[in-house]
Amino acid sequence: MLITRRLEFDAGHRIPDHQSQCRHLHGHRYAIEITLAGDVIRHDGDPANGMVMDFSQVKALAMRHLVDHWDHAFLVYAGDRPVVNFLASLPEHKTVILDCVPTAENLAQKAFTILAAVYRDIYGNHLRLDRLRLYETPNCWAEAVRE
Repeated sequence: MLITRRLEFDAGHRIPDHQSQCRHLHGHRYAIEITLAGDVIRHDGDPANGMVMDFSQVKALAMRHLVDHWDHAFLVYAGDRPVVNFLASLPEHKTVILDCVPTAENLAQKAFTILAAVYRDIYGNHLRLDRLRLYETPNCWAEAVRE
């Protein structure tokens, strides 16, 4: 069984070496779809009975481990020194420094890596993160999938 939970957050970034407008500081209303795979839980009397995982738990874990960190932050590549230095000059600015350029593809892979470690099988139902889709715009997204 596959289940998917969608969350949204806002963040800024830039693609420093890009030749289009993406090289400028800008932001997006990102959406993230988290797809978990697992067997349906069959434990009478358990609140998770009939579910792969409670959608509220899917959300809570994603918020705690990813979304709360990236929401209303500027996602910047550590090698983008002019922007890293500028953001460091702003008192209490919410900045997330990444070891890669913050393209949709790289952000999807980072998010997958972070969340794959978070969704654990506690019911013996083979729960695992199967796919993560990150929308940069309503029409453009990147998808990281379990190999």
